[in-house]
Amino acid sequence: MTTTTPPTATTPTPPAPPYRITPTRILRSEWHKLRSLRSTWITLTTAAALVLGVGLIMGGTYTSGGGDSDVDIVVLTLYGSLLGQLCVIVLGILVTAGEYATGMIRSSLTAVPTRLPVLWAKAAVFTATVLTVMSTTALITFGAAQLFLHDTDQGASLTDPGVLRALAGNAVGITLLSLIALGLGSLLRSVPGAIGAFIGGVMILPEVLGMLPYETVERALVHFPTQAAGALGSATPIPGTAAPGPALLALCLWAAATLAAAALSLRHRDA
Repeated sequence: MTTTTPPTATTPTPPAPPYRITPTRILRSEWHKLRSLRSTWITLTTAAALVLGVGLIMGGTYTSGGGDSDVDIVVLTLYGSLLGQLCVIVLGILVTAGEYATGMIRSSLTAVPTRLPVLWAKAAVFTATVLTVMSTTALITFGAAQLFLHDTDQGASLTDPGVLRALAGNAVGITLLSLIALGLGSLLRSVPGAIGAFIGGVMILPEVLGMLPYETVERALVHFPTQAAGALGSATPIPGTAAPGPALLALCLWAAATLAAAALSLRHRDA
């Protein structure tokens, strides 16, 4: 007599999810969010217009032998960067703190439960965008200003020693300052709070510390963010500032430290 073995019940295999979370898709998502916001293009356009507008004014009103004849040519041309960088700094804060204000951060972190890739993608997309815009603006502004300056004692070309490096340094300095702002926005999760922290801690505090009569403080201040960024944007050495190499390293370390603090906060705090 033969016996038959009853069929064994098998657990159905769940279907594979139609989409996987990958770094490329997170980057694409953050790029879509950044470019779809009207404030992004308004802010970047305003920053570029300020840099270009002030550069044209400086070039158009300059006369040889005047009070600005001893000013570095790149610093003279890009005076508007002091205004333009404020716009980009605010945009950096809005990229992160703005999502907490609107509640969109919950959707972002639900889609990417590991959380940290969201922050890295925001930083990467924002850095690439700002660096591209500010580099292009610096080149156009320098060329436009030289239409007025070419026959003065401030006439220069891109091939002159230090000019290209200073133009690139100006764009890199603004980008890294705005990256610090992005990190502060993620860390504090408040647009007004992050703006206040940046103005007070990054822009005003070094000026207050500079009043202290201590040589150690003076040596340390040249590596603070705004002072380091200023050293990067000059074709000739500025007395009392760090060399371009140490200044760039210091600025990168400030940005990395701010983003690291933001990453720790994002990982351990509720959204």
